[in-house]
Amino acid sequence: MKRNRALFDAVVLVVYLVAANPALTGVPVHEFIGLGAFVVMGVHIVASGDGLAGRGRAGRLALNIVLLVALAACVVSGVMVSGAALPSLGLYATGYSFWDPLHAVAAKLLLAALIVHVVVRAPAALAVLRQRGSRRAAGGDCPMDN
Repeated sequence: MKRNRALFDAVVLVVYLVAANPALTGVPVHEFIGLGAFVVMGVHIVASGDGLAGRGRAGRLALNIVLLVALAACVVSGVMVSGAALPSLGLYATGYSFWDPLHAVAAKLLLAALIVHVVVRAPAALAVLRQRGSRRAAGGDCPMDN
């Protein structure tokens, strides 16, 4: 994992945390940031580049499938219960009594799976950031030395 990738992953996490807190942003902003978070998470998945399972680990494959299903369910159900994003396009959805509970469950499942994902991947990201810091301290990567 490279430093830029670790920083991008941190940005993805921050965007998700903001999107996941409608009490902080208000519902209309939550809806639009949520759509943006979906796009950023999609870029994160594509940038990962090693497929769903990475190096063939069954546990990572299972976690990534749960993440993708929960993300998809959260986004689709969120759009279906939208009070701002969907109406801004002139569209309205029916079935609120189905979509709203699904959105709540999918959001909780997504949060739980993301916590596991962050815990599993944090050591690699921290190692990259520590390695970068130790090279700077040793004088090996300072732009002023060139």
